[in-house]
Amino acid sequence: MTIEDRAKAVETDFALLEDWESRFSYIIDLGRNLSPMTPEELCEANRVKGCSSQVWLVSSPSETVPGALAFRGASDALIVGGLTALLIGLYSDQKPEDILAFDAEAFFQRIGVAEALTPQRSNGLKSMLARIRAEAGAKA
Repeated sequence: MTIEDRAKAVETDFALLEDWESRFSYIIDLGRNLSPMTPEELCEANRVKGCSSQVWLVSSPSETVPGALAFRGASDALIVGGLTALLIGLYSDQKPEDILAFDAEAFFQRIGVAEALTPQRSNGLKSMLARIRAEAGAKA
């Protein structure tokens, strides 16, 4: 499934949710379903700078798609953890060039997340996106 296909699925899910309370609950639930990271992965080298919450991201070669990247992550904050899960759902098992080509900012505008986030969370989301794009750029 392409990033665009995954983005459309998220847009469909968001359209079914009536209000932002429901959408934030959905985002939080995504975060609760993240695979746990090992204590060794929760280190300074994997921490995303620029987030007011603690966020860790790691990338590795995909086990299922040759030439693609897989991402794992964690956060100490519920909503940020959900945003991390949303990004991982979009970008895992995608090729670096596809990651770099996807307009994530426009996607978050389309689903309304960009306007619903506080400035601090918005900066954190941008920092996570920058980290994912940097990882993809290093492999492209």
